[in-house]
Amino acid sequence: MVEPVGNHYVVARPVYSENLFNEEYEKLHRYHKTFWDHLKLYFRCSPQRAKKVALGFFPVASWLPAYRFKEWILSDIVSGINTGLVAVLQGLAFALLVDVPANHGLYAAFFPVLVYFIFGTSRHISVGPFPVLSLMVGGVVDRLVPDDSTGNGTSTNSSAIDEKRVMVAASVTFLSGVFQLLLGILQFGFVVIYLSQSLISGFTTAAAVHVVVSQLKFMLQLSVPGYNKPLGIIYTLESIFSQITETNIADLVTSLIVLLVVFVVKEMNDRYKAKLPTPIPIELLVTVLAALISYFANFEEKYNVAVVGELEQGFQAPVAPDAGILQKCVGDGISIAIVGFAVGFSVAKVYSIKYDYPIDSNQELIAFGLGNIVGGSFKGFASSTALSRSGVQESTGGKTQIAGILSAAIVLIVILAIGFLLAPLQKSVLASLALGNLKGMLMQFKQVGILWRKDKYDCIIWVVTFLAAVFLGLDIGLATAMAFQLLTVVIRSQIPSCTVLANVGRSNIYRNRKDYKDIYEPEGVKIFRCSSPIFFANSEFFREKLITAVGFNPQRILRKRNKALRKVRKMLKKGELQVTPKGLICMANHTHESDEELDNNRIEELDQPIDMTDLPIQINWDADLPLGITVPRVDIHSIILDFSSVSFLDFSAMRVLQKTLKEFVRINIDIYIAAAHEGLLEKLERCAFFDEEIQPSMFFLTIHDAVLHILLKKDVASSPELKLAEVTLQFSSFATLVPLHS
Repeated sequence: MVEPVGNHYVVARPVYSENLFNEEYEKLHRYHKTFWDHLKLYFRCSPQRAKKVALGFFPVASWLPAYRFKEWILSDIVSGINTGLVAVLQGLAFALLVDVPANHGLYAAFFPVLVYFIFGTSRHISVGPFPVLSLMVGGVVDRLVPDDSTGNGTSTNSSAIDEKRVMVAASVTFLSGVFQLLLGILQFGFVVIYLSQSLISGFTTAAAVHVVVSQLKFMLQLSVPGYNKPLGIIYTLESIFSQITETNIADLVTSLIVLLVVFVVKEMNDRYKAKLPTPIPIELLVTVLAALISYFANFEEKYNVAVVGELEQGFQAPVAPDAGILQKCVGDGISIAIVGFAVGFSVAKVYSIKYDYPIDSNQELIAFGLGNIVGGSFKGFASSTALSRSGVQESTGGKTQIAGILSAAIVLIVILAIGFLLAPLQKSVLASLALGNLKGMLMQFKQVGILWRKDKYDCIIWVVTFLAAVFLGLDIGLATAMAFQLLTVVIRSQIPSCTVLANVGRSNIYRNRKDYKDIYEPEGVKIFRCSSPIFFANSEFFREKLITAVGFNPQRILRKRNKALRKVRKMLKKGELQVTPKGLICMANHTHESDEELDNNRIEELDQPIDMTDLPIQINWDADLPLGITVPRVDIHSIILDFSSVSFLDFSAMRVLQKTLKEFVRINIDIYIAAAHEGLLEKLERCAFFDEEIQPSMFFLTIHDAVLHILLKKDVASSPELKLAEVTLQFSSFATLVPLHS
C-alpha cells in the first residue's frame, strides 16, 4: 500500500525475496518470439502489408498527395531557386576535389536529387556533392589514375587522363551505391549507430583539413601529384612548398579576395539571419563577378590563370562500371557508402526532430544507394548532403522535396543552356568557394575543449579520429577510428565502476558511501555494486574488486580454516588438546608446522567446504583459538550484490561468480543478490548455476529488502540506529524505518 503524505510517501509491504514475490504474485506466461517467428512475420503477405511496403519503398506516394499546394508552393519555389544556384556552384567546386572536369559535378548535383525525390524520407535535406565524399572519391581517382609524370601535357593526353578519371569516379560511386542499396534492403540502417557524434565530428574536421590542402594547388596553380597513401598530406605539403616560387600571383590574389569576401558575407548571414528575408547569395554574386572580370580582362591570356573552360552541354550516355576498377576499390566503396549515409542521415535526423516527422534509416540507405547508382551510371560522383546547401533549402522556406526538384531544374538549365557562361571562371575561384563552405567543419575544433570537460573518452575518440584521418588518409583513418571507438567501449566495460554502498538518510535509498555524510552501514554487512554487464573480459576484475571491497580473500580464509582443522584433529588424536566447557585447551607445547608443508599435503582438500561433524565441539572462528592455531578473523557476516546495472552475464562470468560465491558461503558469509533484472534468475537456472550451497532464495527485489532480511535474521532489534520488530515494514522518504504493529 502506498499513501501520499504531502511531498512524502509511506509504503507498507512485506520484505520480498524473488521467490516470495513470485509466490504471492503470479506471473503471466509470455510467449517470446523466436527468430523464425520474426522471419515469418517479416515475409507475411497481406493487402495491408503490401500497401505498407509499397508506400515505404516509395515515400513520395505518401506525402505528395497530401501536399498543401496553396500554402507551400511559393516557399518551395523560392527555396528551390536559391538551393539550385548553390548546388551549381558547389557541384563545379567539388569537381575539383575529384579531379574530374567541372561538368561532372553538375551531373552529381542533378541525378541524385531526382532519385531522392521518389525514394527519400526527409523533406528538407538537399542531396548532391559533399566535400568529404568528393575528396574520398578523388583519393581513389588519384591512386588509380595518377598525373602524367612525363611532363607531356598535350591536349590528347589530358583528355585521355580525364576520361579515365571520370570512369574511376563513376565506377567507385556506382559501387558505393550498390553497397548502400544492399545494406538498406537487408535492413542494416542501424549501422550508423556505430559512428558516434565524436567520431563523425573528428572525421569531417580531418576531411576539411584535407580539402584545404588539396585546394592549395588550384589557388596557387601548381602541378601537385595526388598522394593517396598514409602520410599523403605531408608529401602533398612538401610538394607544394618545394614549388612555392612558381605560384601564379593572379590566382593567389583572386583566391584570397574571394575567400575574404565569402567569409565576411557568410558571417553577416549568420549574424543577421533573423533580419534578412533570405541569405545573401554570395557564392552566386562572386561567381558572376569573377567570370565577368576574367572574361573582359582576359585573365587566361594575360596572367596564364587556369579556367574552367568550355562545359560540355547536355548529358553523356550512361555507362556500365568498369569491372577491373571495381575490384581495386571495394574497400573505398564501403568507406564512401558508410560515410555518405552517416552524414546524410545525421543531417536528415536534425530536421526530422525539428519539424516532427519520421524518417526511415533503411529507406534512406536505399535512396542514397539508388542515387549513387544512377549518378555513377551518368558519370557523376558520390553524393550525400552538404550542411550549407541543406541549410539554404530549409532557411529559405523549403517545405518538401518539391524544392529539391526545382533546384535540380536550375542545375538542368545550366547543363543544357547556360553552362558556356562559366567558361572564363578561374579554377582558383571555385577552390576558394569550396573552402568557404568549410567554416562549419573547421569550427568543430572548438569541440575538443568542450568534450574534454564533459567526457574524456569522447574527446580522445575525436582526437584519435582526427589524427588518424589526417595522417593515414580518410579510408584507413575511418577504419582506425571505428576500431579505436569500439576498443574504448571494451575498455569501459572491461574496467567497470565498482562501489560500496551505504544507506543514506535512514530510508530505502543506497548510494556510494564516499559521497555522503549522513550514512548508515549495518554492522557486518557490505553492499557492493558493479555498474556494468559481467562477462568473460571483466569477470576476474569483478572478483578482484569484490575481494578488495570486503577486505579479505575468501579462498585464503577457507584454506586457513581447513588447515586449522587439520591441526585440531591431529592434536586431538595425540592428546595435545582437551575439550572443556570453555572450549579447547592446549595440553602440550606446540610444534610448528609450516604452511608450505600443509599446502603440499592434499591442497585440493583445502578448497572444500568446512566439515566439523567428526569433532566433539563446534569451533567458533571469532573466539580465541588454541595456542599455535591462527586464523584471520572475519568481521562480515553478509554481502549484498547490487545487480541493478548488470544487464547480462555470460557463461564464463557465471562460472567465476559461482566459484566466488561458494568461497564466501563456505566461510559462513551469507550472500544476497538484489535488483537483478527479470530473466536473470531463469537464465541461471537453465545454466545449472544453483546447487546445495547457492540457492535461488538469495535473490531479493531490492537492496532494502535484502538489508531488512539480514537485520531480522541477525536479530538486531536492539540496534540504536534501526529498530525492527516484524517483517512487515513502513518507511518514508524523510525518516527512519519503523515497525508496523498489529
